[in-house]
Amino acid sequence: MSKTIAIIPARGGSKRLPNKNILLLGNYPLLVHSILYAKANSDIIDEIYVSTDDEKIKEIALQFGAKVIDRPSAISGDLEPTITTLQHVLQSINDEVENVVLLQPTNPLRPENLLKECFKTFKETGSDSLFTVSQNHHKFGKIVGSKFIPFNYEIGQRSQDLDPLFFENGLLYITNAKSILDNKIISENAFPFIVNHIFAHVDIDTQEDFDYAEFLYQKLH
Repeated sequence: MSKTIAIIPARGGSKRLPNKNILLLGNYPLLVHSILYAKANSDIIDEIYVSTDDEKIKEIALQFGAKVIDRPSAISGDLEPTITTLQHVLQSINDEVENVVLLQPTNPLRPENLLKECFKTFKETGSDSLFTVSQNHHKFGKIVGSKFIPFNYEIGQRSQDLDPLFFENGLLYITNAKSILDNKIISENAFPFIVNHIFAHVDIDTQEDFDYAEFLYQKLH
C-alpha cells in the first residue's frame, strides 16, 4: 500500500544559532514540535522520518516516536539543498511512498488544521505538489545609484491598493515521491496554498527569530 510520509530534515550544525534544532521552545526541543504536528495528523501521515547527522537529535527524535534516517556527511553541509535529503530518505526506506509532507523544524508553529486543509486541496487539484504562501504588504523597491526605485508600487500609492505579492513561508510542503526523485519539491503545477496567519512569519534562523517564536508560543499557549 502506498504511504504518505512526513520528513523532518534536522542537521546538527547551525552556525547562526548553534544547536537550534534542539533548543527548548516551551516544553519541547524545536524539532519535536514538527514531530508532534505530524503525529496529530496520523489520519494523513503513515510514518514520520527525521533525517539527521547528529546523535543528540537522533536520540530526541526516537524518544518522541519518529523513525530516524542517518544522514551521510556528504549531504549534511550548509549549502546542501533539501531535495537531496528527501531523496536520501526515499532511497533508504523499503516502503512504497506516494506522497511526502516536508515539515521544517525551523517552522515549529503551524495552524492546527493546516495540513488537513492542504492535503484535501492537494488531492482535489491533482497537483504534483503544494506549498504554503502568505501575502506580503510591504512597499518594495531597489536602490540603484543611491536612488530608490519602487518595485511593486508607485510613490504615494496606498498600501491597500498594492498589487498583491506573496512569499513562500515554509510552513509545509506536500509533494508526490515521483517529483522528488525528479529533483523537484515545488513542481511546475504546484498549488500555492495561501495562509493568512501570524505563524507564517516564524522561520527560525537567528536568536531574534527564536525569541519571537518563544513570545508567540507563550502568548498563544
